[in-house]
Amino acid sequence: MTYAKGPFVTTLDPSLFSKLAADLKTQGFELSKPLYTVVSGKKKGISCTLYESGKLTVQGKEISDFIEFYLEPELLKSFEASYPTKKADTTPRIGIDESGKGDYFGPLCIAGVYISEENIEKLASLGVKDSKTLTDVTIQKLAKEIQLRCAHHVVKINPKKYNELYTQFKNLNHLLAWGHATTIESLVKETGCQYVIVDQFANERVVETALKRKKLEIRLVQRHRAEEDLCVAAASILARNAFLQGLELLSQQYGIKLPKGASKATIQAGIAFVRKYGKESLENVGKLHFKTTQALL
Repeated sequence: MTYAKGPFVTTLDPSLFSKLAADLKTQGFELSKPLYTVVSGKKKGISCTLYESGKLTVQGKEISDFIEFYLEPELLKSFEASYPTKKADTTPRIGIDESGKGDYFGPLCIAGVYISEENIEKLASLGVKDSKTLTDVTIQKLAKEIQLRCAHHVVKINPKKYNELYTQFKNLNHLLAWGHATTIESLVKETGCQYVIVDQFANERVVETALKRKKLEIRLVQRHRAEEDLCVAAASILARNAFLQGLELLSQQYGIKLPKGASKATIQAGIAFVRKYGKESLENVGKLHFKTTQALL
């Protein structure tokens, strides 16, 4: 990363003014306070000036490391300068992703999102990205924004129904393909869009077969790490949000905190659940074909 042309300019939140001044001093800058500034600092190869308006300018031959290793991670909480975001693909499309597949407790959720040329840039500016990189709180906030701006559909399969369907399909990938096809069918009918991107989870023929059963003819793209696409990332956020909501509802219903994942904490919670409600009730909260079932019983 280099900044050979002109100064680096950004805006700093007023709550960070004092931190910047203190950090500059710690880093060996010689501080001054020219007219209309909060602080100005200089050292070999770098000059940094924060104006009362919040405008911050950094210039000099040695600014790259200062921006990448201090300014962005410590103050800006963004790496747009070091790693600029690629221009978003504005092709209207439907993205599909799921959540809860690897979680013993809670539902399996498959979500689809349609994005048009008009709302792609807005979603990108909101920080929509793969839900696995986001906190639960951020997922909840972004899910509301996506739901307001985009046509969407979520298939939420609660544990009891999940266990029934798994008995019928006898294969998780076939169950997932059915959920994907159902979500795609709904959004294609609603939007008329026939370009669909799916995060690939099995052999391509699995989803293609499920779509043929529904007599859907679309342009389907299946690829690994499809969450790198903005539309699939938006779908991953809605799917995870639906999963989190479903898990919380089950926790409240049974008065036991049901953890995410399939860890030792999951087994402990399962043992507590069985003691309180009996093993027959386990189908209401857990995915019974997981090895976790045998472990907690």
